Amino acid sequence: MSERLTAWVPLLLVGLLAALTFWLDRAVQSFARDVTGASRHDPDYIVDNLSAARMGEAGAAKYTLSAAKMVHYPDDDTTLLTTPRFVSHGPAKAPMIITASQAVVSGRGDHVYFQDDVRVTRTAYGDQGELVMRTTFLHVMPDLSIARTDRQVTITDAVTAVTAVGLELNSETRILKLLSSVRGTYDPGKAPKHEDKR
Repeated sequence: MSERLTAWVPLLLVGLLAALTFWLDRAVQSFARDVTGASRHDPDYIVDNLSAARMGEAGAAKYTLSAAKMVHYPDDDTTLLTTPRFVSHGPAKAPMIITASQAVVSGRGDHVYFQDDVRVTRTAYGDQGELVMRTTFLHVMPDLSIARTDRQVTITDAVTAVTAVGLELNSETRILKLLSSVRGTYDPGKAPKHEDKR
């Protein structure tokens, strides 16, 4: 019995060694695929000082987009923008300007996610003063002229300060919906004084 066991021990060791070698080979191949394959999140091109415009049917700029740096990732077809500036040109109205620390643009460009220190400015026009909105995240759908957030937002103009959680803004109609926890203050004493020109 001990002679048979002695004869099988080398075969068992060789089998165990073969199994270990097979397992190590598979582990190394899997690691190599992860390092060199499509699962890596590496850029395929980088652009400095980007400036782009989308034209409307009449030939005028519908919106413009600029950034200090643009990095495109082929694995998920997204684009990362550093210090982006998005300007929506409404018809016969002042532009709506969005800036942030960074933004992520979807593959088709129909979704832009502004992140960190997001500032939306509706410039003054007519008898309307400048309006500034600040938040930490803003989802913009440029072709629909819609911007949304579910985060806290602060809105200020010359005489009003409002805070809320969540908003939806249409840059064409300039309609702004505040979604919840709305609080505000109004100080008419801060209103700009108009000179009497009689």
